[in-house]
Amino acid sequence: MRAFTERQEALVKNSWEELKENIPQLSVRFFTWISEIAPVAKDMFSFLKDSDEIPQNNPVLQIHATKVFKLTYESAIQLREKGVVAVDPTVKYLGSIHIKNGVLDPHFEVVKEALLKTIKEAIGDKWSEELSNAWAIAYDELADVIKKEMKDGILAWSTFCS
Repeated sequence: MRAFTERQEALVKNSWEELKENIPQLSVRFFTWISEIAPVAKDMFSFLKDSDEIPQNNPVLQIHATKVFKLTYESAIQLREKGVVAVDPTVKYLGSIHIKNGVLDPHFEVVKEALLKTIKEAIGDKWSEELSNAWAIAYDELADVIKKEMKDGILAWSTFCS
């Protein structure tokens, strides 16, 4: 775990205030970035699987993108307050869903890249390397906790099956 500073937390908090007001548009941009960065990843999302385009007013798409943005934001807060991202029922659930959907480490990197590109677009000239790093750290720490839950779930299942 990298130390998360008060400044980094403030950068994430301030940009989150701007982001959350434009979730419908940002959700579309986020999934557009994912499909541009890794076109095959699109098939991992049920709401994109059989579509040639990113649906504009899809509530499931918006909910999914909002969860990514909000969980990353909340991870930044937890990192500053507790020094770690908490393993809670949501993270445990995400671990099991990611296993079920065949998510691998490179998929997390695609999501991070799409997240950062979306935030950069959304906040324009307020974007900085410092802001990018703050969001990246928060996302990486969240992803690490989800990956650990995935690994633990696989180990538990293999133990159960043997």
